[in-house]
Amino acid sequence: MFNYPKKVLEHFKKPRNMGRIKNADAVGEAGNLICGDVMRIYLKIKEKNGKKIISDIKGEVFGCIVAVANTSMLTTLIKGKTLEEALKFDKEDLIKKLGGREKIPPIKIHCSILAADALKEAIYNYYEKNNLPIPEELKKEHERIRKSVEEIERRHKEFLSLEREII
Repeated sequence: MFNYPKKVLEHFKKPRNMGRIKNADAVGEAGNLICGDVMRIYLKIKEKNGKKIISDIKGEVFGCIVAVANTSMLTTLIKGKTLEEALKFDKEDLIKKLGGREKIPPIKIHCSILAADALKEAIYNYYEKNNLPIPEELKKEHERIRKSVEEIERRHKEFLSLEREII
C-alpha cells in the first residue's frame, strides 16, 4: 500500500473537470502499456485578442489513484491558458504540484507523463482539425504517443470493442 501525498488524495477523492465536453474542439488520448492506464482530454478553444485560449478542459481516466489525481490537477492548471502556454507545460510541474518525486511512489510517476501526453494529443488534434501549422516538437511527441496507444489498442482489442459498444 502506498502512502500518497495529500494533494493526490484530494484530487482523487474530489476530481475536478472530469467527463466529456460535448462538441469538443479537440480530443487527445494517451495510454501506458505497462499499467493499462488510459486518459482522454477534451478541449474547448476560444479566440481572445488574437490568441487561442483553452476555455474549457475535461478529462476521462481509466486508471489508478495517481492517474485520476494527475488528470484532475492538469485540468485545473491548464484551463484559461493559451495553446502555446499549454504546449510548454512540463510534466515535472504536475509532479511538483502533487507532492514531488520524493512523495509520489516511483512506479506511479508515469501517470504524470500520461496526463501531459493526452494534453499534447488534444492540442495536436486541434491544430490538425483546423489546418494550422503543427510545431515540429509536437509532431515528434504525437508519433511517440500514437505508437503507444496503437499498441494498447492491439493488445486490448476485445476489451476496447466492448467499451465502444457500451458507449
